[in-house]
Amino acid sequence: MPKSLEVARNPLAHIARRWTPSPVTVQRACAAALAMAVVIVVTGGAVRLTSSGLGCPTWPKCTDESLTTTSDMGLHGVIEFTNRMLTYVLCAAVGWAIIAVRSQKPWRRSLTRLGWAQFWVVMGNAVLGGITVLTGLNPYVVAGHFLLSSALITVAVVTWQRAREGDGPVRPLVGRPVQQLAWVLTACCALLIAVGTVVTGAGPHAGDSAEVHRIPIDWKTVAQLHADLAWVVVALTLALWFVLRAVDAPAGPKARTRDLFLVLLAQGAIGYVQYFTHLPEVLVGLHMLGSALIWIGVLRVALSMRERPAEQPGIPGPAQSGSALASTV
Repeated sequence: MPKSLEVARNPLAHIARRWTPSPVTVQRACAAALAMAVVIVVTGGAVRLTSSGLGCPTWPKCTDESLTTTSDMGLHGVIEFTNRMLTYVLCAAVGWAIIAVRSQKPWRRSLTRLGWAQFWVVMGNAVLGGITVLTGLNPYVVAGHFLLSSALITVAVVTWQRAREGDGPVRPLVGRPVQQLAWVLTACCALLIAVGTVVTGAGPHAGDSAEVHRIPIDWKTVAQLHADLAWVVVALTLALWFVLRAVDAPAGPKARTRDLFLVLLAQGAIGYVQYFTHLPEVLVGLHMLGSALIWIGVLRVALSMRERPAEQPGIPGPAQSGSALASTV
């Protein structure tokens, strides 16, 4: 087979044969993909909060005649189109992470699969974002768009964590009851985020200045449920921290739990202030950023309850066995 054809068929393998990134480079590439996943959530919130959701009224082009925004579309068109362009930056960050993990020596199949999982989630969310525009900002589709962004953050956090670990067997750092408490905390936080999307879908910030369909429920009632769930998450976090201290857990889990508690306090303060000040756009945007940071913090707490050292020589691990994606966590 001609060399050029071989390169075209498998460019990643071609790069991997000629480049070996350092572990730090791989970790930074994975961290960059995670950072861009958070940025795209914040900029997507900015689109909604500035009523620019239909700044580009169609998809995949901005208008029926133009691929890009036009001067007569004003600031709303610029904001919406800029957010669309940031998807390409996100794709570049995820692509860089895929190239880095694929080129690492020895090759870690499980880590490469996590990188590709990020790519496919980005592609799926890009399509869902287009459906959001085509359905006129249907609140249920908007909620799904945000939840899929949270799924991207989830995979990005796991990839970043795994890039700093080995492929040896998982070793718990705490007892099973403590691990179960951490997973209960994670489940409650996922429910908190899901209810938050309902608040968004029923609340006053519809995403566009035109008439937009809203979820037909009292948003203040759902906001109260959201606040109650937030207090449950805070209580579970505080309980987990005390339990970790009581069982003399390693420093890592205790530090991650403490960090999460501090982020939760800041997010709670923002949440109550924005509620009593009638949801100013700036505070709602900060609340969306806080939501992403809390989810990252919860995932880091759950992942800190175990470790994966480097493989022992002669013992095959996930990179050689081709284990499924679920086993990489």
